[in-house]
Amino acid sequence: MKRILLFMLLILGTSLSEAQTKEELEALKAEKQDSIDALTSKVDALQAEIDALPGWRLRATGTIGGSVSGFNNWYAKDKPNASVGNFGVNVFGFADLIEDKFFWKNAMNINIGWVKFDDRDDDTDSDNYEVANDIFNLSSLYGRKLSDKFAISGLMEYRSTLVNNFNNPGFLDLGVGGTWTPLSELVVVIHPANYNFVFSDGDSQYDSSFGAKVVADYTKKFGGLNVKSNLSVFLSYEGSELSNYTWTNSFSYTIWKSLGIGFDFGLRKNHQEALNFALTDDPDATFDTVDNDLQSFWLLGLNINLD
Repeated sequence: MKRILLFMLLILGTSLSEAQTKEELEALKAEKQDSIDALTSKVDALQAEIDALPGWRLRATGTIGGSVSGFNNWYAKDKPNASVGNFGVNVFGFADLIEDKFFWKNAMNINIGWVKFDDRDDDTDSDNYEVANDIFNLSSLYGRKLSDKFAISGLMEYRSTLVNNFNNPGFLDLGVGGTWTPLSELVVVIHPANYNFVFSDGDSQYDSSFGAKVVADYTKKFGGLNVKSNLSVFLSYEGSELSNYTWTNSFSYTIWKSLGIGFDFGLRKNHQEALNFALTDDPDATFDTVDNDLQSFWLLGLNINLD
């Protein structure tokens, strides 16, 4: 009986010792975490000071996503013998020159996706990858500072496709006005004098017009999370049918070194694009008969961040 009691006391003592050790370790962990948080705050403050120094800022990031699959005699499908694949890439880069009296911000965005569905039982079916989305944006903003937050500015922005039908259509905005920078991460461009040149070939129905240009660009890093959002709006003085907007967003989370997970999505409305697309099947289509549906794309995949 004594041996049993001694054995139980030994187990209880060991349990209490382990519990005490666990509590001590948790307290030590909390203390170290507080130290890490304090150091992280100091590092972020130093990085903010570095970012505020004059000179060039260069950055590039990209998201790659895709999948491939094959089916052989898979009778549960309508087409049991098929090869399916999709692949997409989104690349964003900028080169900004920040000086005491002026700034020059340059950015480029490329988003291209390919899809394939090859029914091997159909000899007329294509086995090639077809372009699903094709986006090419290039912008350059120059500003002469009136204060830390306001500047007189000029903007050039070009939007088109890259793989198919380059510059058909192509949208080129040239304008002047003002730029407001309420935060170091946020730039708001308001140009009441802007001309929207539209380039197209053949029977495409596009019109250039004079209007106002509004751009809001937000770039922020939250620890391992990188956020990039850009809204570009053209408001035509000649009618809402000639107005358009594009809103693109990129989120990437760094997991190891420069690699991580990326998610990109974009929205666009352009009545001229909708009308030109409808004219392919209906030559009598007009702005009044064609809905200006919301356009969208998204991409989820591996992200590579190059700072």
